[in-house]
Amino acid sequence: MRFLANLKFKIAAAIAVLAMAAGAVVYAQLEGADRGVAPLASTGDFEVMGVEVDATGENAFEARKAGWEEAQRKAWKMLYKRTQGGDTSGLSDGTLNTIVSAIIVEQEQIGPKRYKATLGVMFDRARAGSILGVGGRRLRSPPLLVLPIMWSGGSPQVFENKTEWQKAWARFRAGDSAIDYVRPYGSDSESLVLTAGQAQRRDRQWWRVILDQFGAADVIIPIVRLSYEYPGGPVTAKFTARYGPDSKFIGSFTLKVTSSDGIPVMMDQAITRFDNIYTSALSRGILKTDKSLIIEDPFDLAALEAELEAELAAEAGSSSESISESSGSAVESGSVAAGSEGSSAATGGSITISVQFNTPDVGAVGRGESSVRSVAGVSSASTSSLALGGISVMRVTYNGDIGTLASALRSKGWQVQQGGGALRINRDGGTTAPAPTPEPDSGSEEPEQ
Repeated sequence: MRFLANLKFKIAAAIAVLAMAAGAVVYAQLEGADRGVAPLASTGDFEVMGVEVDATGENAFEARKAGWEEAQRKAWKMLYKRTQGGDTSGLSDGTLNTIVSAIIVEQEQIGPKRYKATLGVMFDRARAGSILGVGGRRLRSPPLLVLPIMWSGGSPQVFENKTEWQKAWARFRAGDSAIDYVRPYGSDSESLVLTAGQAQRRDRQWWRVILDQFGAADVIIPIVRLSYEYPGGPVTAKFTARYGPDSKFIGSFTLKVTSSDGIPVMMDQAITRFDNIYTSALSRGILKTDKSLIIEDPFDLAALEAELEAELAAEAGSSSESISESSGSAVESGSVAAGSEGSSAATGGSITISVQFNTPDVGAVGRGESSVRSVAGVSSASTSSLALGGISVMRVTYNGDIGTLASALRSKGWQVQQGGGALRINRDGGTTAPAPTPEPDSGSEEPEQ
């Protein structure tokens, strides 16, 4: 009996130890203190990097101040040449101080009376843009979730550890990019949801849950595969750009460094190239939101038709009453011409209508606006809310009622749905955009295991 009691005690103690260990593992997975780097703020400021300065002063502080002022002057000339294509006489130090939003120290050496450094200068977009004349509206993609996968040593990683690939994406300043990057960093449960295996899943419902969690419309998957010749030696990296729940291939390239110390710089260069690849794909209509990920409110056609008939009947009744009142007023005053003018004023007038239409690429915006402007009675049509790869909203000023505009658009070949004082239009079989540039065959690309 004593033996059985000791055995039961040992089993209970072992179970308790295992439960504590399991709890510690789960906490370690969720805690995320040793994995993730929060991304830098993605502002839209103008950025000029690699500005070299060499300044002196009465002391280290004065030398550094002189160096930063010199960097501001050099950076402004570089920015002006980049945006305007010419030289500028420069701005005063006082003016530069008001438009510079930040100084980024890339490398610096501080002596007793000398300051030598390589700096980056960020200019406030609103203030600098008003001087440069480039502060207008910029086209941007829908928000895209970034799932950075790094293959090293035969296994993939995303947020399991602080990888150089994830650090590089955190460092990347995406404010001036056409791509709206959504960059998680593995905090809390993010590391359990965003894994390398998720890139191979096709379940749209599960993807929709993840994208809604991060406020994204779709996903891009930048992948790097590192190959080491020997520890600390040359490193070759193959980079692949993919996007969407189906992990569609866009492009790839290879970079190489002579030692492991050069990996961070190589990663930064790679992300710049990735940004160019994704921006090019966006402009060509390739990087567009998967329609299976868009959940729209269903249209009740019967209810819409009933609503349209009720609106037309109400408008007809209102018009007849206005005409009767105008005619009566004209007879009493003895002026037929005045009565005609009153009737015209009562039945005329312009209305502003919101029109939703598909914009898979930049060209679809202009084609949609031109088609609507060609409708008789439309005085203006301009896009007020742009969503490339999704559904944009156009504000249309029309001399008539919404039902008449819907009929006119149908005669132009549009499919029209009406509801809530707005219209939703699209062409038969999709959008007005031409077929996108054929993308490379993903089947010929080496599969990411």
